[in-house]
Amino acid sequence: MTENNIRYAGWRVALACSVCVLLGFASLLVYTFGVFLKPVAAEFGWSRQAISTAFAVAALSVAACSPFLGMLLDRYPVRRIIVPCLIVFGCAFASLAFLTNHLWHLYAVFLLLGIVGNGTAHLAYSRPLSTWFQLRRGSAFAFLMSGGAVGAMILPVIAQKLIGVEGWRNAFLILGAAVLVVGLPVAATVRESPTYDRTKALLGAGSSPAEGLRSRAFWIIVIVLFFASLSQNGSITHMAALLTDRGVSPGQAAIAVSLLGGATLAGRIVTGWLLDRYFAPRVAFALMVIAAIGTFALATAKSSSAGFFGAACIGIGMGGEADVTPYLITRYFGLRSFSTLYGFTWTAYAIAGAIGPVIMGKAFDATGSYQVLLSSLSVLTLVAGVLMLSLPSYQATASQYKLTAESEPEALAT
Repeated sequence: MTENNIRYAGWRVALACSVCVLLGFASLLVYTFGVFLKPVAAEFGWSRQAISTAFAVAALSVAACSPFLGMLLDRYPVRRIIVPCLIVFGCAFASLAFLTNHLWHLYAVFLLLGIVGNGTAHLAYSRPLSTWFQLRRGSAFAFLMSGGAVGAMILPVIAQKLIGVEGWRNAFLILGAAVLVVGLPVAATVRESPTYDRTKALLGAGSSPAEGLRSRAFWIIVIVLFFASLSQNGSITHMAALLTDRGVSPGQAAIAVSLLGGATLAGRIVTGWLLDRYFAPRVAFALMVIAAIGTFALATAKSSSAGFFGAACIGIGMGGEADVTPYLITRYFGLRSFSTLYGFTWTAYAIAGAIGPVIMGKAFDATGSYQVLLSSLSVLTLVAGVLMLSLPSYQATASQYKLTAESEPEALAT
């Protein structure tokens, strides 16, 4: 049965991966952080910068651990990695219900969340999908990433409702329990393709980690991802607070974050379709332009409608870029060290993700506004899009890493 058939077993694996991503670090933690920010700040009297530093702690621990997790994913069956990571993540998230008034307590939990974070996110689940799909890999990655997009749509609203009815402590407890009750049984069904030979793959075509790290194409991907993450994570984590500061109701602000998730879903689906048909760097350029427009719109938003427009544009750009990165790595470097190289890109993404929310919080604490910083970030996003156009053709690396039509057919597409 081929990849074009909806009954192909790989699509069932893709669905399971997508559900797990919805309940993982890159969805549950990222998209509800802004909703919890104000209640936690009000409870303990902490500044937004202090709370945003917790997000930075998690992001930096993701940055430090991603290459190591990638190496493990390249060498061992994926379930040996994702199941323990999901257990730790769910328990740690639920434990925030018992948060004390010591900032170190908050930072310690977020450190733990970050250590296991990418074992519950796209990095982990891209590996099994890459073994199931070749010709429809772009669409498969889009399907995987759509779990995070659905999470962005529903999780902020759910978190806001839970906080309103149960309080923020019970909201943490309920959401953490959902990771364990729903996520673990689904994660147990994730596996690599039965035709995938891990030993052969480690010795076969594709770049080694060292070769990938010496490549100009790899560093262009990393730099673009860094700029995109700086802007997007800063915007997302403070979006609800930014809009409510400007008179938008908490409910409307949560809807804006959910709308971002809906746009992310649309962006990922469309991007997956485009990646299977067009040169990926050009697709990425268009996505970065849209994200830059959204960031600037958010910088000047003074109404819910303006906030909705900005959130939608950021979501489209962010959703598509998440598809593009792993896709480009398979195209340029093959599968031999895919997870390890993808882990290094996550290091860049996470470092920028740590910086973005903190400088947003610092900008607000210093000036009472996010406008100047967001305007600057929109320009950086646009610059990143232009840089993506400098990537070489896929054929330029095919012979270098011994990629052939048999070993990695889509790597030779134009």
